[in-house]
Order: sequence, then structure tokens, then C-alpha cells
Amino acid sequence: MSLSTENVFLKPNVVFEPLCNQWYAWSCLVSPATAAMFIANSHLKIMQSFVDAPQVHISALKNPAMIGGPFINYRTDKVPDIKSLAALTMKEQAHMLEFADAVKHLNKVLSTEPNGGSLEPFYEKVPPALKGYVELVYDLNNHPSIRFIEGLLYQSPYATESAQSVNLSLNGNGERSFAFSTPILEDDARLTLKIPFKHEGLDDLFRMKEVPQPFDSIREKLGIENKDAALFSTFFTEAPPRKRASDLNAALRIRYFGHACLLFETQNVSILADPVISYDEPDGIERYTFTDLPDKLDYVLITHNHQDHCMFETLLQLRHKIQNLIVPKNNGGGLADPSLKLVLQNIGFKNVIEIDEMETIVVNESVSITGLPFLGEHTDLNVRSKIAYLLNAHGQSILCAADSNNIEPQLYKHIHHAVGDVDVIFIGMECDGAPLSWLYGPLLTQPLARKLDQSRRLSGSNYERGIDLINRFNPKQVYVYAMGQEPWLTYLTSIKYTDQSTPIVESNKLVEDCRRRGLESERLFGQKEITWA
Repeated sequence: MSLSTENVFLKPNVVFEPLCNQWYAWSCLVSPATAAMFIANSHLKIMQSFVDAPQVHISALKNPAMIGGPFINYRTDKVPDIKSLAALTMKEQAHMLEFADAVKHLNKVLSTEPNGGSLEPFYEKVPPALKGYVELVYDLNNHPSIRFIEGLLYQSPYATESAQSVNLSLNGNGERSFAFSTPILEDDARLTLKIPFKHEGLDDLFRMKEVPQPFDSIREKLGIENKDAALFSTFFTEAPPRKRASDLNAALRIRYFGHACLLFETQNVSILADPVISYDEPDGIERYTFTDLPDKLDYVLITHNHQDHCMFETLLQLRHKIQNLIVPKNNGGGLADPSLKLVLQNIGFKNVIEIDEMETIVVNESVSITGLPFLGEHTDLNVRSKIAYLLNAHGQSILCAADSNNIEPQLYKHIHHAVGDVDVIFIGMECDGAPLSWLYGPLLTQPLARKLDQSRRLSGSNYERGIDLINRFNPKQVYVYAMGQEPWLTYLTSIKYTDQSTPIVESNKLVEDCRRRGLESERLFGQKEITWA
């Protein structure tokens, strides 16, 4: 395409990768305290391991079961590039490494010295990197810990905006590596923009999927240099996007976009839960994509703070459409539980609203959203940033349980007493689950025995726990979702099931049991539409 002032559209297969220090970005790389821990205890260690023994990484990734492990997916000729990135990270993020060391030191002090007496004398022992950014607190069992003053950290040198960048490329350049183990190196097919995630030019760019703009205008807004203009032009087309799959002609419609992403639509309201959306691809399984979304998203719901449910890659592309973003209310200040509200506000989202357990947001006379307690899937850590949603819309009640694990059936007895039966249940059954260290390991300041680590899993409900929910809430329809099976999500979930995989066996049992009872039930895959007249 020649450079011109003609109106053009952003191609529907342009891949957008938000990065922090050239690593795929998610909430823990934006929250200052967790970002420091991941740089020190994950990114640098993985890169150094690759530099020291690249063949170990290459051999490990020949085994599909190791895709989600700490292995970089590059050939040996990329060792110099990874070595250079590690050196650059150590130089530019020296203050973050100091912060991470200070957290480790202070945790060691608190784990060995306080005896239940006043913590005031221990403020003198707080390392300089943390002074004024933490509060020392006891729980009621006299166990001391650190509370991070997150709002202040976002105003400090530890905020991550300077480390942010975005990559643009065309889908179809090859299978994407597992996002959380392989940093993104620059290449001829990718365009790297050194701009923060909150840059308003990104909203203008993604509007161009549906509303054309002059090429020169978007180039100017994003500050594209002359040397990058030719590559940048390949991301645009004069051809308008395909038409949406169909207009809404029902009182209520639910569309499944893959994983835990559900779009709820009435004639007046659109609600999108856990946005994880595929790019357009001419081949492969049928799917809904960005093109199938409405012009406006009145509410976007986030169930919890994991990378496959609060996905920056999708959320930032939708920011210009989102009117209200609903997130779980946060406990405040725990290292393992950064505030989602603060994270999202600091990457440019407006109207971020926290919802508490058993709190209801009334949308209109026909639609409401209620937050429900969410247990499990967080390896027994004190994480409050998790919530299930009960949607009531035009007489239908729909429970979106996400990855909730029914480890305490009495909880749902109490919830049922409060809300009654529901019509539809969406339940996650990824019941193998990775161990605690897979996700939260970089935040640990003391080693955890392997046996204990393996006992604490990021797992959803199995058949027995899932069917207890069905027995409790008496739904008419039951759908298993949030399984990470869709092939376009492998780079995000690392999941490749077989017929013998425990989550497949367990979810098959649940679906078959529900069908024997005369309930409509299936394990969702690819796309699904459900309507009520």
C-alpha cells in the first residue's frame, strides 16, 4: 500500500503485544512491587539459564508437557541477544532489583525477630528502597507482614511506565511462543513502539478496525519514524472489515468467544466477561473475533487477576469501547494481591469500579450484576482479587463461576439461600492446575518444599465438586468453559489436552451426568451462541 492520506482500516489479523522490558505484559508487571519481584526472580533467572545452557531449553521444549515451563523458545543463535537483554535489564532496572532485594531482606527480618511486641522499632530496619512505601502489620495471630502502599508506589521511581512498549505484527508469522517464558526480541516482521500502554494513540489505532482514518494521521499520532513507515503501512488495508455474524434479534443472547470470555447482550446493554479474543484467521475452527463485538461495551467484568482472565492484549484493544470496567474489590497491600483497580487505571482505563462479595450493580430495570464469593485456584494465598458473577437479565439468572473450586460446599449452600436457583451455570474445570510456584514463585521470599508446592494448585472443580454446584442451584443449562483448549490460546495457557487428561475426563463425566438428567450441557470450544426470545 502506498503512503497517502486515503482512509484505511487496521487489518483484523494485526497482532498486538504489550511488553514490559520486552516481556509479555500482565498485571504483575505493572504493579510496582510485583514487577520488581518478577524482574529479579523470574525474567533475569530465565535469561541467565538460557545463556548458560541454551540446549537445555531447546531440548525441554521438544516435550509438549514442558511448554509452560521456564524455557526460552529461541535457537542458540539468539544467545547473544538474550545476553544483551539481560545486561540491559540489569542496568536499566537496577532500582527494581534493589527493591526486590529489600523485600526479601525485610521479610527475613520480620520472620525471625518480632515476638508479638510493637513493630514500631522495626521501621528503623526497613531498607532504604522501601522506606515510606510500606507499613509493618500483624494479623490477629501475631504474624508480622508487609503492607505495600500501592497508590504511592505508582508515584515513585518504581512505577513501570518507562519500561512499557508495544509490538505490532501480522498473524500468520508462525506459532507464538509461550508468552511468560520467552521475551520478545525485535525482528524484521515486528514493529516496536516505545510508548506507554495509556497512550491515547492506541485507542485511535484500534478504532481503525471499524472506522477508517487517514494513514498519515495515525502515523503522526503514534510517532512512527520514516524508517518504520513501510512496515507500519503493511498493517492497514482499504478493504472494510467483514460484517458481524448477525444482528441481535433476541431479548437476551450469550456468545462464547473462547476460554472464559462471554458476551451478554440485550437490546440495550452489552456485558463482556474476561475478554480473551481471537484475531481473524481464514483457516481453523470457527470462532468469534473482535469484529463480532458491538460498537460499545457497557460493562466489562474481570473475575480474577490471572493472565488468561485479565488479558492486557485484548483489554487494551477494547479500551475505546469500554464504558465501565468491573473488577473484584481488593484486600489492599498484599504482595500476592496487587490492586486490579490501580493497575488498570495506570494503563489508561477510566471508570474502573470495584465490586464486593454479595454486592449488586443495577444496570437497568431488567439487568443486574452481583458479585459472588470465589474460593480456590489461588493456592491458598490471601488473594481477594477474585469474584464470580451472577447476571440477571430479562428473567434469566446466569452464574459465571470462572475457575472457582468448590472446596467448601457450605459456601454455596449459603449463596443459594441468598440468591436461589439459577437458570444457567458456566463452570471452569481445569482441575489439574499448576503448582503455586508456577505463577507465584517469583513473589516468594523463602523456599517452599516441593511436596508442599505440589499440594497447592491453581485448579478448578472436578466432577464431584462441579456436580455439587449443579445439585445445589438446579440449573436448566450447564456449560464447562475456561479450559484453555482453543488453539489460539496455547501461547497463553500452554494447555494441550488429550482424551486421557484429567480435566477432559472429569468434565466429560459432568456433561454426561447433566444430559442424563435432561439438562442442556456441553464443554464449550471455539464458539457458541445461546438465545432467549
